[in-house]
Amino acid sequence: MKHFLDLAWKQNMAFDTDIDGHKLVFDAAEESGGDNLGPRPKKLMLAALAGCTGMDVIMILKKMKIEPEGFNVIVEGDVADDHPKKYTKMKVIYQFKGANLPMDKLEKAVSLSEEKYCGVSAVYKAALDLTTEIRIVE
Repeated sequence: MKHFLDLAWKQNMAFDTDIDGHKLVFDAAEESGGDNLGPRPKKLMLAALAGCTGMDVIMILKKMKIEPEGFNVIVEGDVADDHPKKYTKMKVIYQFKGANLPMDKLEKAVSLSEEKYCGVSAVYKAALDLTTEIRIVE
């Protein structure tokens, strides 16, 4: 299988593309010569990781007949001080909301996503330090 993406330059630092029928615009901040028409590309790496693992975890929990009241995936990325300003470390925080959520099942779902299913985290693990935290809030 091969994925394909065509990114078109629009103006100044703005580019757009279509992903699965959804238009996405990238741009730089005004202080960097852009018009702030869309997110910066690097931050989309955080969103890709959060989306990939988040979908996995919910799918796995549904199979376990566990449905939290709420669920957030928070991703923190440490950026290098020097060029290239790449991510050197990421932390994924899985935040579940609900009473009586079984921690062992939450840990199992997170582990399966990180170790078996999420292709984004598999790539990132090979390139940087990737850590995890699980939180339950009521």
